[in-house]
Order: sequence, then C-alpha cells, then structure tokens
Amino acid sequence: MKLCVRKFFTIRKMLSFFLLLSIAYASWCCYYKIKYWGFTTSPKEVTDIWTIEAKISFKALKGDVSVDLSLPTNKDNFEILSEEIIADGYAVSHDKNNNKVTFKGENKKGKQNLYYRLNIYDDFQKEFSGVLEPQKIKRPILAEEEKAQMNKIWELAELQKGDKVQRAIKTVNQEMANPSMSLVLPLKHTAKEYAEKMIQILAYKRIPSRIVRAVKLEEGKKTEKPDIMLEAYYDNKWILYDLNTANIGLPKNWIVFQRGGVSLLDVHGGEDSKVMFSVLKSVATPLKMAEYRAKNNKFVVPYEYSVYSLPILEQNTLKWLMIFPLAILVVVIMRNVIGVSTMGTFTPMLVAMALVKTGLVSGLVCFSVMIFLGLLMRAMVARLNLLLVPRISFVVIFVILLIQVLTVVGYRLNYEIISSAIFFPIIITAWIIERASITWEEEGARNTLKEIFNTLITALITYVVISSEYVRHIMFAFNEFNLVILFIVMLLGTYTGYRLTELMRFAPLVNNKE
Repeated sequence: MKLCVRKFFTIRKMLSFFLLLSIAYASWCCYYKIKYWGFTTSPKEVTDIWTIEAKISFKALKGDVSVDLSLPTNKDNFEILSEEIIADGYAVSHDKNNNKVTFKGENKKGKQNLYYRLNIYDDFQKEFSGVLEPQKIKRPILAEEEKAQMNKIWELAELQKGDKVQRAIKTVNQEMANPSMSLVLPLKHTAKEYAEKMIQILAYKRIPSRIVRAVKLEEGKKTEKPDIMLEAYYDNKWILYDLNTANIGLPKNWIVFQRGGVSLLDVHGGEDSKVMFSVLKSVATPLKMAEYRAKNNKFVVPYEYSVYSLPILEQNTLKWLMIFPLAILVVVIMRNVIGVSTMGTFTPMLVAMALVKTGLVSGLVCFSVMIFLGLLMRAMVARLNLLLVPRISFVVIFVILLIQVLTVVGYRLNYEIISSAIFFPIIITAWIIERASITWEEEGARNTLKEIFNTLITALITYVVISSEYVRHIMFAFNEFNLVILFIVMLLGTYTGYRLTELMRFAPLVNNKE
C-alpha cells in the first residue's frame, strides 16, 4: 500500500500537477488584466485620451447670473478620467442626479466666458444602462389633417426596411420634399425641430424616444453645436438612431454629451449665450491607464497591491528582474537538456544582460578584448605563484582598470564599442578570466576555448530571447508566467536521462554494439 501511494505521489507527478495549476493561474491573470485593466500584449499600443472643452460665452445683464450645463455620465463606452472647471468669480456646484454643473455669479456685467474641461478614455467593456422601463406615453393630440399625415407616414413606413423606428426615419427623409409634409415638418427646419417632430411621430405609435446630443471625437475639432441624434425605447431596450441615415448605434469616436432634456445650456441673467466644443487628443500607455480602470472596476484583484502601483523608478528595476527567470530557463535548457558546459552556471545570462545594454556587436567586441587582455595578464601573473585570493583580487583590479581605460578612450574617440565596457559585470568578467586560466593549465587550450565558445553561444541565445521588447513587456505586464517558469525549471531538475551532446558522444558505442 505504501509503495502504491509513493508511486502515485512521485516528485515528477507532483511538479507536473503544480505546473498545470500555475498555467491555469497565469492564464486567468492574463485574462483578468486584459479585460479589466486594459493590458495589451504589445508594448507599443496606447490608449487614446480625449479632452473635450466646452466654452460657454454669454453677455451678462447687470445682476446675478446662473448657468446650467448638461454633462455626460459614465454610462456609455467611455470613462471620465478627470474634470476641470475655469470660472473666476463663480460658485460651482455639481448636480449628479440631473447630470449637470451649475455656475452662479453675483453682480456680473458684460461678456462672460466659462470653461468646462473633460478628460475621457475608451472603456469598451461598458454598455449604456438606461432606464429599462420608461413611463408610458400618451398619443399626441392632433388636428385631422395632421392625423391623416401621420397615418400616411406610417403606411409608407411599412414599405421600408428595418425596425419601426428606422422605417419612420427613412420615410420622413424621403418625403421631406413633399409639400404635404409641411403640415408635419417645415421645409426649413433645424436639427432639433426635426428630432422633436420624430419624437411626436414615434409617440403616435406609443414608442418612447428622446433627443441625444453627441460630439465627435476628432483631433482639433471645434463646433458651436453638438450633433443631435434620436434614442428610442424599442424591443425592450434603448437604441440610438442617426436621424440622417437611420443607422443604429453610436458611430465610432463619438461621445454622448446629453440624453433627454430640453436644452444643453440654460443661462439666467444673461443673453446671446452659446457653447462651443473643442476636442484634443493625447495618448497614454496601458500600464498607466490600468490604475484608472482598476479604480472604476472593483473586482477581486486589488490594483494598489500590484507592482504597477509602484513609482516609475522601482517599476523599471523590476522590469529587468522579471526577465531573469526566462534567461535562467534558457541556461537550464542549454546545460541540463542539451548538455553545454559553460564558464560558470549563470555567467551566460549575465553576459546576455550586459549585451542588451551595450548592443550585440559592440558588446561582443568589447567582451572579447577584455577576455583576451585579461588572459594575457593572468598568464604573466601565474609565474609569480601568488595565492588564490590575491591572484583573483589582481584579476578583479585589472578588469576595473581596463574598464576605466576603455571608457575614457571610447569617450575621447567617440567610439561606442570601447565605452560599452562599463556595462559588463566586473566580478563575472574577472571570474571568467580566472576560470579560463585554470582550465587552460589543467585541461589545455582546446577545452578552454570550447568552454568560452559555449558560454558565448549560450549568451547569444539568451540575448535573442530577452532582447525582444515584446518579450520584456509580456514578462513584466503578465509576470505570473514566472511562476510557470519556476515549475518548468523544477521539472527539468528531475530529468536524469542522456543530454543531447551525450547522445552524440556515445553514438559510436551504440554502433559498435550493433
């Protein structure tokens, strides 16, 4: 019985089970960050931030002034990032229930300018949540001629395609030039008059509807009036319609500034009032916007306890640390699966990290020069028969002096290859020189050059993996993958079979046996 239990709970099976759990956990975290925090797999993707400025202008009559401006809400496919109000000498109050801001001033006279600035960003996870069951409306009271015209419109609407509201809009647009339509809508009319008449036409069939004012998000756009659309309660939901085309839905890069209501701007104590909208676009990285999205989406994972809430300096440090496990995995595969021997266990990884900082060509040239000169000096010191610690100390000091000389020469000659020496780890470089010297003495020049070559090959493979900007971004943004790498490394640690180089090494014995 104990043997069966022990056989069932082997180390490899346990590690495989935890690996599957880590993969499931990392997959869920990636889905969570992409859906709720707005993370992306590309480091070059950005989030659009739109600044909409409403400039309110009017002429104040001598006395007190009150100004009401209708505001958008977080109910459509956008989120409010911040608000800013510039109104010198005015008391400002927000009425969140009615979605408006009120400016009140005393003893105002002459031209007045008030500014309301809104910063928003896209949030396509949200949908408008309007009133599900609007109040039932009564049919409008019409004269006989108007009633006859209404019936004719709805008869012609049956010939159109689309839902009831679309058919009515298309019919009115087509019959606009018909003289008999003047009973319903004058030939010269404003967009607001047209929308109000459509509300009346839909009310004739007891379909609730309301005016919607929208602003197009276009770089450098300036407009005195927002565009007017129609929203009708049809098929148990609110649907937005374009009054010109009868298309359904809010077009891309549009924002609804007001739903319902008689007017966008109300000014008491002033005249010649108008509101002008200006639009400005800026961008931000998904990591920067994640904090705002996390605040607006109160879910399981608290953003304030994540690494992304740290200051930028700490984040940049951790960004490099997060790539270390992937580099370690490459070294483990090269040593334990392929069977490549290197100068030190993680020396190739550190060399690869240095190559990322210096650049591939300049880093390799600088590294080769340092190793060559270091080996030359180490061979000269070997004749002095120094003890181990002083000998290694000499190599370390020599590497420091060499880096200093190369850096100064590179700076004076404006030669980047030489100045790249400063990025190489001093102790690791000294250890490679010392290890190569000992190997040269004990195993000969061939094995020494072979280990140096293997170290460079492993470093180059590691460099190719970690130098990718996309890989570094993914390992930082979705750092749960490091947990997966942890169990992969542990599983590779249970492998006791032949390495690839050993298969090639023992191939002659197998052939002789056959």
